[in-house]
Amino acid sequence: MIFVTVGAQMAFDRMVRAVDQWAGETGRTDVFAQIGPAEYTPQHVEHAGFLEPPQFAERARAADVIVAHAGMGSIITALTLGKPILVMPRRGDLRETRNDHQVATAKRLSELGKVAVAMDEDELIERLGRLEELTASGAIGPHAQDSLIAAVRGVVFPTQDR
Repeated sequence: MIFVTVGAQMAFDRMVRAVDQWAGETGRTDVFAQIGPAEYTPQHVEHAGFLEPPQFAERARAADVIVAHAGMGSIITALTLGKPILVMPRRGDLRETRNDHQVATAKRLSELGKVAVAMDEDELIERLGRLEELTASGAIGPHAQDSLIAAVRGVVFPTQDR
């Protein structure tokens, strides 16, 4: 099953439309999309505007692959579950978000081997056609590493003993 998510804040019709097109062209019937307050209504994939947290977690656990915007909540969910994730970042110039922070996130996490990235709809459709090549980067723990916590603590409380 492919779980598509656009996050909880806004629609991402450009990504949902591409996945829907691909599902229609390939006959894939195992795609579920959480689409937010979308203007576009998928024709070929089961979908819902929003999912309650338990429903979201259930869909993510059941997924073989997660396709998402490059939001950290979606990425951390996939990495924590050890699921392969293909992200398509929202773009600031298209007014899909306030700036290109998702582009930067996608590029950096791709460099680290944590996510696969499609920078636009054409690349997304192309990557969806090769989903069997996606692999998980290995599950991460649900909490920050001790070294990160100590570093943050050192910045916030510089005079305390560590």
